[in-house]
Amino acid sequence: MKEASYFGQTPPGIIAEVFAPGIISTENFEFAITFSPQMDELFFTRRKPEADNEIFHMKLSDGQWSNPELAFFTPEIGWDFEPHINPKGDRLYFGSLRPLPDSTKSSGLNQWMSKKIPNGWGEPKPLDSPFKDRFVMYLTSSENGNLYFTSRDEGAERGDGGIYRAISEGGQYSGVERMGTAINFDGKWIAHPYIAPDESYIIFDGEHDSGFGESDLYISFKQNGLWTEAINMGPEVNTEKTEMCPSVSPDGKYLFFHRGVYIDGEKESGDIMWIDFGLLKEKLLSQTVVVN
Repeated sequence: MKEASYFGQTPPGIIAEVFAPGIISTENFEFAITFSPQMDELFFTRRKPEADNEIFHMKLSDGQWSNPELAFFTPEIGWDFEPHINPKGDRLYFGSLRPLPDSTKSSGLNQWMSKKIPNGWGEPKPLDSPFKDRFVMYLTSSENGNLYFTSRDEGAERGDGGIYRAISEGGQYSGVERMGTAINFDGKWIAHPYIAPDESYIIFDGEHDSGFGESDLYISFKQNGLWTEAINMGPEVNTEKTEMCPSVSPDGKYLFFHRGVYIDGEKESGDIMWIDFGLLKEKLLSQTVVVN
């Protein structure tokens, strides 16, 4: 069945396909897509050749999607990427190199958040401590407000970061913690976590000697309060190319992710892919091993 929410495309099966070719996935470099809970709004990142990352926005009205346009919060200085709408649909998070308030120069990468208002989204504001005091990238939220993201400890090399989380305490966050070895396995470039709304699974990317190529997608399930050993999501998803930046549609039906090619000093290319997540999850659940 073709659905308006998915641009009238025939849904994919157990093998990943390019999502919305010519509309979202183009000759440019696209990654990190997020949908509103009502499936009537989306944001994604696009990078044109020799340009900076930019967040694009689309709306669904009367069965038709608007054309991709730069998000209303596009900065004059710096650039934005990796948007995420939380499960309740009232928060939009993204990373940005824009200047902080009361500044005219970029202070590096920070996480920003915009609140939902009656006629759209409010003016974004940078996240406060404990996020502003450390490297934080690709932040996603569970239903209860717990935040999962890429980070690294002070002094660590870029490739030695991992997945961290911050527990919501009435909407406040007192600190961050590095997740255990079931998720932060013995590999490199472990990053870009997508947390399930109910925290029943987490999907992320990373490099490992047993992988299919560059960065692969992995999944860990929470069973009896413990995270299972991370599983490579297999050849249905992963290739010799780079797979990264996962997200799952609010209806839980489809996994979205980026697949691309990176060549130093030359043009890079990459699209947003999608796959039937229900079928894939059922297969992967049979391979789980609980790690204390």
